[in-house]
Amino acid sequence: MMSAESLAIVAPVIFVAYTVFGMTGFGAAMVAVPVLVQFIPLQFAVPLVVLFDLTCTALVGGRNWRRVSLPELKRLFPWMMLGIALGVTLLHDAGARWPLMLLGGFVLVVCIRGLLGATGNAGVPLKSYWALPYGVFGGVFSALFGTGGPIYTIYLSRRLDALDQFRATISVVILLSGIVRAGAFAAAGLYAQPAILTAAALLLPVSLMGLYAGSRLRTRVSPELLKRAIFVLLAIAGAGAIYRGWMSPA
Repeated sequence: MMSAESLAIVAPVIFVAYTVFGMTGFGAAMVAVPVLVQFIPLQFAVPLVVLFDLTCTALVGGRNWRRVSLPELKRLFPWMMLGIALGVTLLHDAGARWPLMLLGGFVLVVCIRGLLGATGNAGVPLKSYWALPYGVFGGVFSALFGTGGPIYTIYLSRRLDALDQFRATISVVILLSGIVRAGAFAAAGLYAQPAILTAAALLLPVSLMGLYAGSRLRTRVSPELLKRAIFVLLAIAGAGAIYRGWMSPA
């Protein structure tokens, strides 16, 4: 069961993560999960955050369905489903060591690229067959860590030129990913863990308060300053996840 002390630690993390979501429209799981795994098991943290992600994404997204690129959605969705199935299986059966180290390594790579402003071949369109690896790996990382959003973003940003279409499509992809993951976690028995639904009910208002605060702060904080601060905090959390994985039994 999740203790009152654990809830007192987790609540500020959830608030900050969804404040970031309210300001940027993405990134809550990237902020929350690497920090939460310092205090609660990965198999508890990820299904918990998915419930908040699903609620907040449904509130913010889904307003521009007519602008969604259905061809890209149809290309990506089947492979995303496959990746989520693989990720849920790994999350349910794997020990703590290598998933935590993989999470920490992934977060550090994202942070380094973000802080260096790496663009790579961002201006070169991807071929449609890249939907397979991006969909599968995005699904795996979404299920394991709740952090598949950056992977979907890379793919769609190099397939869709129109900003409105890209925003609408990534919003729906993340929303559908949340629905599928929540269903898969339920089928795998992860929502049968003691206290997880109680914790979700207690912390959902915290996530909504964070979402509201972020939406109010959106125009008051420099986006560049916010981005750099988030990357630095994430890098610290990523290093902590690697350390916890290294110290965990194999």
